[in-house]
Amino acid sequence: MRINEVADRIALKELIDTISILGDKKDFESQVQLFSENALSETIADGKTILKVEGRKEMAQAFGKFLQDMETVYHFNSQQVVEIDGDSATGKHYCLITLIGSSNGKRVKTTIGATYEDDYIRVHHKWLVSKRVGCFKWQDEAEIKS
Repeated sequence: MRINEVADRIALKELIDTISILGDKKDFESQVQLFSENALSETIADGKTILKVEGRKEMAQAFGKFLQDMETVYHFNSQQVVEIDGDSATGKHYCLITLIGSSNGKRVKTTIGATYEDDYIRVHHKWLVSKRVGCFKWQDEAEIKS
């Protein structure tokens, strides 16, 4: 493996981790800057598309609305595989998402097992996500006991 490929793999891993950290902070305006200007983001649960947006502005609004009622958001990224071809790449990574919010006056923790399939593009020497398809594979809810 060449040094440039190693550097690209590290940059792509950092990209997905930074996207997750900014999502956890609910800093959607900064988060969407890590997507290409006309990026497409689709989320699928139970085989059905639950969210499909295009472009940074639409993405920031949709992400904010999707997580508006959550007091705590955590994305735990794990294994990632990427294929790099010059200034474009594809990748898949696994993520465990924890959401804490309220439902019917009770604190609830929702845990989601997800995979993300991404297309990446290098723009001005910086990797960005140009397309993301998130698949929520399973979900579990539990009341948080104080």
